[in-house]
Amino acid sequence: MSEEYNPPQDPLVVLHQDHEILVVDKPSGLLSVPGKGEHLADCLIARVQAAFPSALLVHRLDRDTSGVMIFGLTPHAQRHLGKQFEDRRTKKTYVARVWGEVAAKTGTIDLPLIVDWPNRPLQMVDHENGRSAVTDYRVMRVGKGESRVRLYPKTGRSHQLRVHMKEIGHPILGDPFYSTGPARDFPRLMLHSETLQFLHPDGGQGMRVTAKAPF
Repeated sequence: MSEEYNPPQDPLVVLHQDHEILVVDKPSGLLSVPGKGEHLADCLIARVQAAFPSALLVHRLDRDTSGVMIFGLTPHAQRHLGKQFEDRRTKKTYVARVWGEVAAKTGTIDLPLIVDWPNRPLQMVDHENGRSAVTDYRVMRVGKGESRVRLYPKTGRSHQLRVHMKEIGHPILGDPFYSTGPARDFPRLMLHSETLQFLHPDGGQGMRVTAKAPF
């Protein structure tokens, strides 16, 4: 991370809490887990554990992405949820503002991804060696040279949504890695994890938690 790390100091926003799980709304600009070095120690898991000492990590969001993130409050819940993510039984939707006016109302982006080693943590498309990555999208509205889209990742690759939107010519606004010029000139990455659907670890009931996009 080249730029200085100044995470927002907003209070923790709890979307749902019970005896097994905790769901929070992660702010943009805050790491999910600590980075290397003392200056990158402030992160969502540390803040969550300060309030909920038994909280355990299940998945991550990029530092610059905001929105729904779930933690297990017991080892059983962590394992149960982790397996759902692994088996792609969770469903996530994201909202993004992207550069340009997307022509097709809906579509699927199927481009395999691999880490761009000399430039990590960046990812890139690699048809030979990349891992399968699939994103469905639906355009919510267009105008003034940008589009608001809802994104439905079918796989969970690192930076998947960011690379996929860039590759179809519509980088996510404010993306410090994958957008350039005026598309980059926004106060934050315009990507938000809006909903998460999963099965509750105690009993398997279907649940859906939503956090409204702040942009």
